[in-house]
Amino acid sequence: MLKKKPSRRILGTVVSVGIVLVLIIAAALLENMGGSKSSTTSTPPAPPRGGPVASAAEINGLLPKLKVSNELPMTGYERDRFPHWDTEKPEHGFGDAFAKYSRCTTREVMLLRDAVGTVTLDPATCKFTIGKDSGWRDQYGVPDKKTNGLKPYKFITDSAGVDIDHIVALAEAWRSGAAKWDDDHRRAVANDALNLAPSDPTANRSKGDQDPSTYIPPGNFRCGYIARYIQVKIKYDLNVDSKEQAAIQTAVKDCIDKGEFK
Repeated sequence: MLKKKPSRRILGTVVSVGIVLVLIIAAALLENMGGSKSSTTSTPPAPPRGGPVASAAEINGLLPKLKVSNELPMTGYERDRFPHWDTEKPEHGFGDAFAKYSRCTTREVMLLRDAVGTVTLDPATCKFTIGKDSGWRDQYGVPDKKTNGLKPYKFITDSAGVDIDHIVALAEAWRSGAAKWDDDHRRAVANDALNLAPSDPTANRSKGDQDPSTYIPPGNFRCGYIARYIQVKIKYDLNVDSKEQAAIQTAVKDCIDKGEFK
């Protein structure tokens, strides 16, 4: 007895199901390979954009490691004694994700790291492309004298309009021990990823070269700032004076009490 041939409708259904399965498998493979993302799209920052870079216990445990000593005089200080914006190198600490930007400066790489939205950096020309609703949001905060609160956090869409703050200011580093270093050692602290953060120019200039005894950001970056300040001081064996030490201890306690360390 002859078997009936499958109808065209059944054959069509089988083919359609097969195509769908192939597309699902292909999509899964692309996702695993990272093929759906642009290689120059802004990646999550390392260290995190605004948050603390260690736990409460870790930050608290670093406090006894801060060396307390009187500040050195500013004699001989010049900002150019801290060579900055160096080209991106592994020792600056941005990580493997940014290794291809070796032609670009640490300023440009830091801006890519801390961008919000779709911001790309051409590794050959070091030119930014900034997507719609993308840019850099200040987290330092600027006090509003009329309300005793904070002004709205500024959102900056032009890379040239962003100030780069050295969390441990270069003049503060000089007073804390860097006056005794050679220029290559000063180059390291001036280009360290841990010591760099984007800022509203008004906020950055209100800070100047102050240490935490007279300035801690009033905004969202307060606890992230103090955590990174401590880590930079310890990493580079920089001193703190007694007023600075007391202010750091108070800030850390406040951040821990409020649960603002991870």
